[in-house]
This record gives sequence, C-alpha cells and structure tokens, in this order.
Amino acid sequence: MPVVSIKLAGNLTREQKKKIAEEITDTLERHALKPRRYTYIAFEELPEENWAIAGQLLDEEN
Repeated sequence: MPVVSIKLAGNLTREQKKKIAEEITDTLERHALKPRRYTYIAFEELPEENWAIAGQLLDEEN
C-alpha cells in the first residue's frame, strides 16, 4: 500500500490537490502496478515561517 506524504510551504487549492493526487495515483498504478484504491496521499501545508532554506525563513526571503 503506497503512502505518499507531500509537505509544502504555503497552501494549494482544492483543485490543485485533486490534480496532484490524480497524477501521483496514476503514476503509481502505471509504473509500480499499485491498485488505485490502495494509494493514500496526505498533504501537509505549513506556514512559510515554519520552513527555512540556507538558514533563512521563507517568509523573510525577498
């Protein structure tokens, strides 16, 4: 059973999440031969202040 966790800074729309979930599910079904009904996907959206790259919080980047 595939479990896919997607973490990202900021938010996606419901439609974006739906399209991403469809594409990931399709890919796992096609390439890994995993049944669609067994594929679980979780989206974790975090505020930019909770992410840092190169020592700088994303909400401080310009």
